[in-house]
Amino acid sequence: MNILSSLLDPVALLKALVACPSITPETAGVLEIVAAALVPLGFTVTRLRFEGDGSYPVDNLFATRGTGGRRLLFAGHTDVVPSGDRALWTSDPFVPTERDGKLFGRGTADMKSGVACFIAAVSRAVANGTADGGTIQFAITNDEEADGVNGTEKLMAWAEANGHAFDFAIVGEPSATARVGDSIKIGRRGSLSGTITVAGRQGHVAYPHRAINPIPVAAALVTALAGQLDDGTEHFPPSNLEFTSIDVGNPTGNVIPAAATLRFNVRYNDGWTPERLTAAIRDVIANVDDNGASIAFTPAGKASRAFLSPLGGAVEMLNAVIADITGTPAELSTAGGTSDARFIAQYGPVVECGLPGQTMHQADEHVAISDVADLTALYAGFIGRYFSTTD
Repeated sequence: MNILSSLLDPVALLKALVACPSITPETAGVLEIVAAALVPLGFTVTRLRFEGDGSYPVDNLFATRGTGGRRLLFAGHTDVVPSGDRALWTSDPFVPTERDGKLFGRGTADMKSGVACFIAAVSRAVANGTADGGTIQFAITNDEEADGVNGTEKLMAWAEANGHAFDFAIVGEPSATARVGDSIKIGRRGSLSGTITVAGRQGHVAYPHRAINPIPVAAALVTALAGQLDDGTEHFPPSNLEFTSIDVGNPTGNVIPAAATLRFNVRYNDGWTPERLTAAIRDVIANVDDNGASIAFTPAGKASRAFLSPLGGAVEMLNAVIADITGTPAELSTAGGTSDARFIAQYGPVVECGLPGQTMHQADEHVAISDVADLTALYAGFIGRYFSTTD
């Protein structure tokens, strides 16, 4: 099927996207399909390649239509995780296959469906004229599933530097739980990882006075740091620190190890910033008895900041559209891990609204074809209302 003749069919567009094995960072033609769908709708498409900062080069796409009115941004990613063991798939993960009212293929849920549905919704808005009431932008990366270094973060910085701004953004990540529109994410917890190294002195277990054992110090650190850090905030659960690794590198039973390395991750709410959280962790470490060992704490990588989009306004409007279409308003959620919305939130209000994602990253990943139609209708309804309302 010619994708240019079936823009109003989100399933056809989704199939075309899924057929591209765009495993991060390989695009495999997927951005060409996005561009081919957007240009006939009046979009100016810019392809951008970012590289450096210790990561691989990444191809990205920014598109814009219109110059006035409210500015609506749709953001998402076209890269997918590897398929894994092909023997676990009923059909080829990169040959989109319909069975029992479902569409199977890698990326159907996470999140080529969101991209296809929003493009199809925009094509309807162009056809009925509602798209002319404002400015529509797309920010599409092919680097969300892996490093996330040369993707959305740099794409949004480029957009701002080139005079592009938005009033509201939707990320098409799979945010629903059981049905389309039952949940939208209005924020995300932050994520901070770190490594603590306890350096003692190696020695014979029969002569502990000649050694400094780092293990009791490491155990005291785990006791002092692990678990719940606060009582939560209005829209977020309590922050929590989890240790993910404790390693002494010691295969011998009669040797006190020289050092212990601990790794941890904190998922934290909007009561913290990375700076305040890092300082609090350092304070706890400073109050642990080192027993003569030295303790070093190093944050790992770049922390993800927690964010909460302003309620009311466009969030309230989106929820009203959901209630009109489904009969029930969405739950406003901040659950889950991190997403590229954390980069977008630095520039304006953003929510995540997409399909149910129970099968994302699994073998036989799939979506219900009826859900694809429902999400397209939801997006189209919001575009129409957003551009027809002035307050």
